[in-house]
Amino acid sequence: MNFLAHAYLSFGEEEVLIGNFIGDFVKGREMKHFPFLVQAGITLHRQIDTYTDRHPLVKEVQLHLRPKHSHYSRVISDIFFDYFLAKNWSKYSSLDLKDFSQQTYGLLTQSTLPFPDSFQRMLYWMKHQDWLYAYQTHAGIQQALEGLSRRARFDSKMDQATELLQKKEGEFEQIFLEFFKDLETFAQQTLSQLLIQDDCT
Repeated sequence: MNFLAHAYLSFGEEEVLIGNFIGDFVKGREMKHFPFLVQAGITLHRQIDTYTDRHPLVKEVQLHLRPKHSHYSRVISDIFFDYFLAKNWSKYSSLDLKDFSQQTYGLLTQSTLPFPDSFQRMLYWMKHQDWLYAYQTHAGIQQALEGLSRRARFDSKMDQATELLQKKEGEFEQIFLEFFKDLETFAQQTLSQLLIQDDCT
């Protein structure tokens, strides 16, 4: 899953959200530099990604993407799902998406935790361009995919993926809505187990 989903699936736990958000940027022993709840968020991030990669509904979307985008299909489906989460935000949260986005940026930028430099650079542009809020539009998704395409090592054609989104939006949206019910349940259960570990120490 992509950034908006990871933030939402922290269920209002601020330190967990930080960990869930930086999960892709923290490697190996670096995790031990963070407080327990941030570590829990990093672990949750990785569990969410593993669950997503193995889910048959996600594989169904990626099957449509793979002929043109090969192994980049996973990245594109993550972006598509953030689009559908943002588009359907009112189904999941009573907090306005703009407010949620600004609160998330504020939490991250005000933190004194030792974030990796790569994350700090990314966060600057995310906040400046308001990625989390922009994910609800095709233009916002296109901007995200173009940025990823420029940074890709090989010819990913990610900048062309919105063509398929427009063609199959209704089908992909229904898949997302079904999948996200499963993912939300999984994330809640996983987080509860992680927090129990803290209570037991």
